Amino acid sequence: MFKPLPVSIGLRYLRAKRRNGFISFISLASILGIALGVCVLITTLSVMGGFQKEIRDRLLQMAAHVTVTGDGRPMDNWQRAIDLAKQDKRVEAVAPYVDTQGLIAGSEKRPAIVRGIVPAQEVHVSVIGEKVVRGDFKSLQPGQFNVLLGGELAQALGVDVGDSVVITTSGIQVTGMGAISQLKRFTVSGIFEAGHQEFDAGLAIVDMSDLQRVLRMDDTVTGVRLKLYDMNLAWDVGRDLALRLGGSYLVLDWMQQNGNIFRAIKMEKTMMGILLSLIIAMGAFNLVSSQVMLVTDKQADIAIQRTLGMSPRQVMGIFMVQGSLIGLIGTVAGVISGILLTLNLESILKLIERIFKVDLLPEDVYYITGLPTDLQANSVILIACIALLMAFLATLYPAWRAARTPPAEALRYE
Repeated sequence: MFKPLPVSIGLRYLRAKRRNGFISFISLASILGIALGVCVLITTLSVMGGFQKEIRDRLLQMAAHVTVTGDGRPMDNWQRAIDLAKQDKRVEAVAPYVDTQGLIAGSEKRPAIVRGIVPAQEVHVSVIGEKVVRGDFKSLQPGQFNVLLGGELAQALGVDVGDSVVITTSGIQVTGMGAISQLKRFTVSGIFEAGHQEFDAGLAIVDMSDLQRVLRMDDTVTGVRLKLYDMNLAWDVGRDLALRLGGSYLVLDWMQQNGNIFRAIKMEKTMMGILLSLIIAMGAFNLVSSQVMLVTDKQADIAIQRTLGMSPRQVMGIFMVQGSLIGLIGTVAGVISGILLTLNLESILKLIERIFKVDLLPEDVYYITGLPTDLQANSVILIACIALLMAFLATLYPAWRAARTPPAEALRYE
């Protein structure tokens, strides 16, 4: 098969045994450096993506994709809002809710969000019914004044199923004795564990009608919560619902409600990517060194090629081909090893824990068992392209230097 002359000579230089073994060592080091950088970058970004996906999934199990509220005032037309939302084919389920800040007193006192729900509708928006580990979710019945507490919150309060707690809400009731806080005794009928600290340590769930009676809200609610078939359409669906309702409403999607968390994860992922790219850059610098040394070693060959009629551009192409192939070998090796390491990372983690008798990811600290990974094809392709680009740029100076070699000067002492 026909090959252009620079490609043919470049491949021959790549396979040929070096007169100077140190050049071969530097070339091997550059291949290993690029491969290591690509492998580590793929694995690290996959792990960080896995944690991001795990946090997002756990958060959205309890939080709605879209929340529409009355913008600081109770929402009195919530039944119409539910009817309109159900007409939207993008909406999977919708449920009303009442939220208030409260102080819960058991053996100890703790502040928490007290949320009133309609159990029959809430189960279609969140998985709270599946997260009850003690007690019964169906115990939330109108007029029973039962409450479900997060596991950490119940532990901090020193209560369990069957105990009573007093919930003091942020509302004020005006009586003949003056203004007093609104409070009510509830019975703990269940403990849930959502696997997310925000909910397990700071959320109490009651029946919506019970909380409406405590807050004297009549038939108004705080807002409605929507679950969508495609969570990426959250903002558009919420905005459309608010416009169809008319008036002033506050629309929040899941990204806005938890923006700080996801922005922090995204920034950390970006910074880790930039820092770990320096490993690839180190391999590229080694490639520059090996190519410069190779050009020096091949001075006589370059001079002969020039005297035989090879142009400076063709000489430059020889060393660009050879350097680019070294970068390609390192990148391919790094991509393969990175994918294999990512796919087997959890097994490797368990092996390390078994050998050294340690628990690297304790469940009571991280709420996660195992090491989640999210291997994205787009990320792998991007990393491979960056590595190839660095390797290509690393060949430019040595190749340019080879092209400028004067034949007479190189052959003077041969």
